[in-house]
Amino acid sequence: MMKRVSLKTWISIVTFLLVAGIVYASRYELLKAWQLLGTVDISILLLLIPLQVLSYYAAGATVFSYLKEKFGLKVSRIESAKIALELNFVNHILPSAGVSGASYMTWRLGQLGMSPARATLAQVVRFAATFGAYLVLMLVAVVAITLDVGLARVPILVSSGLASAIIFGSMLTIYIIQSPARLRKAAQMITKYGNRIWRKVFRQKKLLLHEATVVTYFEDLHDDYKQIAKDPWILKKPFLWGLVFVMSEIALFWVTFWALGTPINPAPLLIAYGLAGFAGAFFFTPGGVGGYEALMVGFLATTGIDQGAVIAGVLLARAVLITLTIVSGYYFYQRALNRYGKNTN
Repeated sequence: MMKRVSLKTWISIVTFLLVAGIVYASRYELLKAWQLLGTVDISILLLLIPLQVLSYYAAGATVFSYLKEKFGLKVSRIESAKIALELNFVNHILPSAGVSGASYMTWRLGQLGMSPARATLAQVVRFAATFGAYLVLMLVAVVAITLDVGLARVPILVSSGLASAIIFGSMLTIYIIQSPARLRKAAQMITKYGNRIWRKVFRQKKLLLHEATVVTYFEDLHDDYKQIAKDPWILKKPFLWGLVFVMSEIALFWVTFWALGTPINPAPLLIAYGLAGFAGAFFFTPGGVGGYEALMVGFLATTGIDQGAVIAGVLLARAVLITLTIVSGYYFYQRALNRYGKNTN
């Protein structure tokens, strides 16, 4: 009897086929991309180091600015940056679509005296602040792309559709999360249809989701929402740091294209970053490797930018950033484990 294929295997297969298709279709552009890599201005490329440090610091600040103001947490700026490095390392090295990172962050904040509930709420704040910051910047990018007559209709339609989907999704999420009854109903529907797809599409006998677990998670989410809704201005500093984080992330890619001698409009980069980041959450490869790059390249290629430059810029940026993340994050991750004990995630 044939062994059933797991969800992770299916996703890995789809990711491989997606990347293979892009590589085949772009085989001539890949040659040009390789030639472009030989023209990299190292003095400009070195700007990635301070920009990534800023990105790490801003990522940590979205969490710690909230914890400091709400609960009086005492943590230095250097320590918050170190923890951000650890979190990025975990998310890039473990193929779990961000789950390991959330678990690690809860454990890590526990070493600073934060209860699991407060640690979870801090991560909800981080997500909301970063998501809100990206939405604001993306709306600006959509206007910029629309006004750029040199761009094709495809990126305009994609960016406008993404903006509309995010706004609608945000409104729907807030509507559901406001009511415990609506949350329970949503949990039932997610459990029902999630398990149905799991069984029919992936041919799995075991349940993927258990209603009681999903309901409990949603109830906790409702409690988190109520706490934030009581004092929404508490999100002001995390939101501002979220803006810094997103802009520094986009700057990392922009600088890479600049180093290749092909500076591009940052607006399409912002949209591509959002598409790749959203889809990357569903890839179980470490750091979304494969699918992330394919989506960025695929979108940017529709904006009229030379495809060879797109491939070279995206691959070079991702290679450098992932390397820096793993090298720098591993040291602080191991140091934290040695100091606080074995990670329990």
